[in-house]
Amino acid sequence: MAENNQAQDTTTTSDAAHEIEQMPLAKSDSQESEDLPPHLRNSVTEIPVTPGVTPGILPSTNMTQSIFDSGKASSLGSFIQDPAEQENGVSNAPPTQPPSEISSPTNLVKGATSHQEVLRRMSVSTKGRRESISEIKAAAPDLALSGNIISVTFTTPHSLRYHKSGEWELGYRRGQSALFDSFSYLSSDDAPWNHTVVAWTGEIESPNETVSAPDTLPDTTASIPGLSHLSAPIPLDGEAPPTPPEVDGLWIPREHQLRLENLLVHHKRIKTIPVWLTDDSEASDEGITLNDQARWRRYAEHTLYPLFHYKQHEPNDGRSERVEWADYFRTNLKFANKIIEVYKPGDIVVIHDYYLLLLPSMLRQRMPNMYITFFLHCPFPSSEFLRCLPRRKEVLEGMLGANLVGFQSYSYSRHFASCCTRILDFPSDSVGVDAYGSRVEVGVFPIGIDAAKVEQMAWTKDVSEMYDALKELYKDKKIIVGRDRLDSVRGVAQKLMAFERFLEIYPDWREKVVLIQVTSPNTIEEGGEEPENKVASRVNELVMRINGTYGSLGFSPVQHYPQYLSPEEYFALLRAADIGLITSVRDGMNTTSLEYVVCQRDTHGPLILSEFSGTAGSLRDAIHINPWDLTDVAHQIYHALTMSDEKRTAMQSSLYRHVTTQNVQSWIAKFLRKLVGTLASTKSNNVTPLLDRTLMLKRYRNAKKRLFMFDYDGTLTPIVRDPQAAVPSERVIHTLKTLAADHRNAVWIISGRDQDFLQQHLGHISELGFSAEHGSFIRHPGKSTWENLAEKLDMGWQADVIEVFQKYTDRVPGSFIERKRCALTWHYRQADPEQGIHASQALHKELEATVVQKWDVDVMKGKANLEVRPTFINKGEIAKRLVNDYNSDIAYIAATGKSSLQNGKGREGKLDFVLCMGDDFTDEDMFRALNGLSGTQVETEHVFTVTIGASTKVTLAKWHMLEPEDVIEATALLAGVGLSGEAGEQLSQVNLATVAGLEGRVPQ
Repeated sequence: MAENNQAQDTTTTSDAAHEIEQMPLAKSDSQESEDLPPHLRNSVTEIPVTPGVTPGILPSTNMTQSIFDSGKASSLGSFIQDPAEQENGVSNAPPTQPPSEISSPTNLVKGATSHQEVLRRMSVSTKGRRESISEIKAAAPDLALSGNIISVTFTTPHSLRYHKSGEWELGYRRGQSALFDSFSYLSSDDAPWNHTVVAWTGEIESPNETVSAPDTLPDTTASIPGLSHLSAPIPLDGEAPPTPPEVDGLWIPREHQLRLENLLVHHKRIKTIPVWLTDDSEASDEGITLNDQARWRRYAEHTLYPLFHYKQHEPNDGRSERVEWADYFRTNLKFANKIIEVYKPGDIVVIHDYYLLLLPSMLRQRMPNMYITFFLHCPFPSSEFLRCLPRRKEVLEGMLGANLVGFQSYSYSRHFASCCTRILDFPSDSVGVDAYGSRVEVGVFPIGIDAAKVEQMAWTKDVSEMYDALKELYKDKKIIVGRDRLDSVRGVAQKLMAFERFLEIYPDWREKVVLIQVTSPNTIEEGGEEPENKVASRVNELVMRINGTYGSLGFSPVQHYPQYLSPEEYFALLRAADIGLITSVRDGMNTTSLEYVVCQRDTHGPLILSEFSGTAGSLRDAIHINPWDLTDVAHQIYHALTMSDEKRTAMQSSLYRHVTTQNVQSWIAKFLRKLVGTLASTKSNNVTPLLDRTLMLKRYRNAKKRLFMFDYDGTLTPIVRDPQAAVPSERVIHTLKTLAADHRNAVWIISGRDQDFLQQHLGHISELGFSAEHGSFIRHPGKSTWENLAEKLDMGWQADVIEVFQKYTDRVPGSFIERKRCALTWHYRQADPEQGIHASQALHKELEATVVQKWDVDVMKGKANLEVRPTFINKGEIAKRLVNDYNSDIAYIAATGKSSLQNGKGREGKLDFVLCMGDDFTDEDMFRALNGLSGTQVETEHVFTVTIGASTKVTLAKWHMLEPEDVIEATALLAGVGLSGEAGEQLSQVNLATVAGLEGRVPQ
């Protein structure tokens, strides 16, 4: 994309590019209307903080103009920036000068024994010059990389404003500056990749269109509609006219949608493909209606964001969370659909942040061999906190769909691996998690900033003038600077209390230091008990208290500015600071600390940084503080103020070197290089993705003839120490009964259990079919008698097996023998685990050496047991028999021994839905049989084989589920029943989201 896009940028004359250049500019102050949110109004954002500098002499801050003025280099920093406007000269990309000797790309993989070795060679071979895509491909030729990267983020790098005339205004979107800088780099010629961004449009603003004045004024205003029904004119008879119905939502014609898509996909710096989020009923070929646009972010911001920042809301009745989770699920599903549309084999998909936690798994379900990486930009909590999240399992399962999961700091990665082990029971270590038959790598990749761009912007003439003005105003005082978003995790209140404590215990500094605190409006809609206005009230209360206690008529020790700053003022403030103070109580990425280091290039002001900040791990030479220890923070402020020049210079030199070398370009390059190395080492792994419940439900609803085959132990019920205690729950019984009651469904239990056990616990459901002892006995639906399929087999082998089993039973306390009609099983669930495992291994070898050599039998290793059975009796043969019978209509149904055709229930035709679920080695026979029948007896896409249990197992099944609870949940989804299994009950939260994803709306 790098070379091609550059050519397009300089030569294209398409209508889309022309429309971009002709984009209408933002309104002047006189035209500013109240429909704009506060953070976009000039009256809010253009208040000067620097004394003596007025808005009139500042450079133009017109958002749209700065974005589309191709003649200017970007002047927007990480506080206010447009990711699209990054000139090549500003980007601090890896150098492009070739070294004197370059290794041949084909030699990179010769003799490499691990992906770490591949990474090392890639790094050495490209040191000092630009890495080429051919070298990346040569380092891992088996991956067949396409050279394309699809970056997936929740919102586009542009804020969007729609006019009913069809014109679009593209502004910059605040926040996530480092991420947008990485997009600019990947889209530039400095990167070897072809880059595309997939993102939601975000909330689209639409101003109230001003109606032009008529040529002649009317004699009366009675015909002019009022702004509301309260201001409407009242007729003389005193009866008010009926209030016209309000039109909900924003209507955008299809033509205007396509115009925006054209603008974004042909943008000169970042190619963006938008995702439109709305109910399916609100989108048509004519256009789209956008209703309650903020609902797509509510679950992420109301539930995930607070929890990930260690804030737990009070429990509620769950009604709103049900809908929010369904919308969150649908959001991720719509992203998956859009990515599949543009994806090509060999593409790398890079997914960002907590809005899209389910997306990796959804993509893995569609494309098992897709190259997926995920990076979380916020903290990840410990398992104790994540356990408080009702949908904790779904969140972890979603993230584990990636090949590589990246975090900002080591503690976050350690928490993630620990959660996978403690909550999902997946084996893990410090560098990865074993999941779904493969290995998910976990890494730490501290994100950086575009240091060269910040440095260029911080030393412009306008910034220098503001810097001089600030220094003149506070020439006799030390300046402490803080810039934070106004939410409860940024620690603004802690900062003010610590500063108050400093003034209390160091009275000599009361007239010599000033804290300039800038708090920008919060862009995250947290919800819960601490909305933004409560935090703002607390901050204002502290500011007034400090200024009232330690200030005077001529001086206030705290200067608080609750507003956005222009980039010039922001960088001037960072340059003028004597101390940078960041007291966040929990955050992922804090760009202010990095930008402060760059701006202190010449003045060497110390940085005081919270140990809970995501950048604390990488900025090790900063002064680290615990924001909850107010007295210690006060002491560290004093220490920073009195630090010697030598120490300040040494601290700044180390920090500056780190920030300028470990920049955002270096971050994304290392992240992608690690992914390539990970993919090269795990290419041969066979990944079994989580069951795609949405796809399964879609196939189920479209089918007219369905077959279900369930194992019992470990599938419908959990494995327990005493086999006789594994009884089905009421939910299992009600769900199976409802499912089997549908005449289009044939439901079978295929188990290793004997006939008596199955008859005792499930035999009262006459619509069920049974196969006992791994296929030795069979009972058709509606029948009460069992058919012995092994009655003609010689069972003389049982005496020899009993003899061997008894010998080991005597040796291992707690073990016992289970006698079945056609099989014998030795159990050691109740024995000492270590002794039982060793004994089973010895027993298995002895049986193979004796009984198997003499008789035609198989020895099967189960969960804490060994079973011996005839070779020709297995679950696979039963699966083949059932498929053939139901395809040819030679099958029994409930309450009759006649064929389905004779019963008149219309079962003509072949099976068009088969679901088979099992958990152990014996169930692999069913999966093998169904794989062989797929494409001939049954269409491949109509067969769902699902293994249950350990994430590390290698299986022939196409899909994976973790535990019996998931099996019942999925079965209840198909049967349309709730938590108790009764029909007509409210669906569970997970199943509601699945139905909403399929139907395109949340069911009422």
